[in-house]
Amino acid sequence: MRFPELARRFLELEPKLAEGPEKEALSLLHAMLQELWREVGARPGEREGLEALRNLYKRAPKMEAPRVAPGLSVGERAPDFALPDAQGNPVRLSDFRGRPVVLVFYPLDWSPGCSQQLDLYQAELPEFERRDAVLLGISVDSIYCHGAFAFARGLTFPLLADFHPKGEVARRYRVWREEDGFSERALFVVDPEGIIRYAHVSPYLHHIPPIEELFQALDALRRG
Repeated sequence: MRFPELARRFLELEPKLAEGPEKEALSLLHAMLQELWREVGARPGEREGLEALRNLYKRAPKMEAPRVAPGLSVGERAPDFALPDAQGNPVRLSDFRGRPVVLVFYPLDWSPGCSQQLDLYQAELPEFERRDAVLLGISVDSIYCHGAFAFARGLTFPLLADFHPKGEVARRYRVWREEDGFSERALFVVDPEGIIRYAHVSPYLHHIPPIEELFQALDALRRG
């Protein structure tokens, strides 16, 4: 198996471990291996090239347009879907019944706000895991674009391709921007029964939702 596949397998198994020092130690080891992979996983020349690729978003055109789509509301049933991940494997929302799911709709791979937002979620992945939450990124990019983007940024949670029919899932969640051909930046927390319990559509495309609100929504689910 390649490193991303091994990391994904670890993330599937890790929530099944009992809480305690052994689980914490394994999570720390996973984080250490990720950092090692980023630092020494390529030869010196390749590392500089990878770092330049990672920083392309800093020079990319800005995305600052205001919100145009409202998004589904809290209390509505989350529409089920099946979308391919970067390896082409179908991922269904209904596969995760019994666990909270965070749906992260974002405009495009490689864009400024999306790179920063997904980096943040990767850095805070242990907090999502501690809450037994499944994290799914969704954009209109192809599986190949997702694969390159995840590799460059070291992302280990699934990125799903809402590529064909283009934006179909974004439309069902009412976050599609017809004039732009991509989705709003939006978050939905879906409870274990499939009901939306938190919804946020950014007022501007470059606005990254407060991660504290996201964790508060997940904590509220745990409290019942």
